[in-house]
Amino acid sequence: MSAAKIKTIVLALAALFLAVSIIAFPKVSVDASLSGLKLWWNVVFPSLLPFFIVSELMIGFGIVTFIGILLEPIMRPIFKVPGAGAFVFVMGLASGFPAGAKITSRLYEEKKLTKTEAERLASFTNFSNPLFIFGVVAYGFFHQAALGIVFALSHYLGNICVGLFMRFYKPYERSFSKKERTTPVIFIKALKQMHRERIRNKQPIGKMLGDAVQTSVSTLLMVGGFIILFSVLNQLLARLHITDSIAYGLKHLLLLLHFSPVLSKGIVPGLFEITVGAKSVSSLAAPLLQQVIVTSFILGFAGFSIQAQVASILADAKLSAKPFFLGRLIHGTASACFAYVLFQWIDIKQTNNQVNAVFESLQNHAVTGTWISYIQIGSLVTLITLIIYILTKAHTNMKKI
Repeated sequence: MSAAKIKTIVLALAALFLAVSIIAFPKVSVDASLSGLKLWWNVVFPSLLPFFIVSELMIGFGIVTFIGILLEPIMRPIFKVPGAGAFVFVMGLASGFPAGAKITSRLYEEKKLTKTEAERLASFTNFSNPLFIFGVVAYGFFHQAALGIVFALSHYLGNICVGLFMRFYKPYERSFSKKERTTPVIFIKALKQMHRERIRNKQPIGKMLGDAVQTSVSTLLMVGGFIILFSVLNQLLARLHITDSIAYGLKHLLLLLHFSPVLSKGIVPGLFEITVGAKSVSSLAAPLLQQVIVTSFILGFAGFSIQAQVASILADAKLSAKPFFLGRLIHGTASACFAYVLFQWIDIKQTNNQVNAVFESLQNHAVTGTWISYIQIGSLVTLITLIIYILTKAHTNMKKI
């Protein structure tokens, strides 16, 4: 039997298993769906939408071209990607998954990246949201804000390691980008190129903004579908005790690494969804250092839910997701190693009181307050945006008729 036929049978059986499980456990499925929908509706949609829209506008106005020319001398020798990759890196870091993949695909469609450069760039420009790392994981789950420094640094350094590793992905492929020197002339050249880019894009600002909103909402609807699907899958696997079986197998690996075997109960759900995994690990009776290392791995690995989201976005642009999947393994492993070193280097007990005091003073303001604000007004933002999206789509379809 050919590999293609085996793949077809496996996929068909997986879909059948999921359908039968949903029918067999309707309450579990509905509760998990509502949980995933609530997360997407209140937090994911309103937090990612502004970044998606702004990135689309910055590409249309030529700002990405400007940044790309300026930072070409830095990004090209280090990561073997154009200077525009710096824009993707920063936007991905600030907004979280899967913004890096979304913006990378957009730049590839605009022919600002080659196929290899886009696949290479997507592998190391997807991050967990810093607000999520500090406000939710460190302060909310572990109740130790100082751990946010360890989680964040290990997460960012781990992704940089992925970028350095991925520079060897298809190393002999030539690029159409030219090497630039860091001279004052390059700034003027960047300004001129940005102006040409804006002039070349003859769309009115209103049309550009409308397209940016529609594209962003379409992507976020897909993201919401994956969040709900994997929330249901995670709960069904737990109900069928498949999660426990996988965790039992992981116990032997943890024992070889001299880790507490109880951590396997948090790793398995973390392989599917990072929020559930991080929360599970924080509640287990295990040494804090081991909890931090495992959580850092989960944040870097990103979970199958986010990996599926990124794979779907890259597939729409006809880009391979294999470098991204490999990057998640490297990112998780590197982050875990960095977490071990940083935990030893940073005196958590000494700095924790100071950092916690800062977090408590900001609880209703910049950090925790911002996250609470997302939850409080997120549903309203999502509802208004979806109404506008539906009306715009209906208007467009009426014009075609």
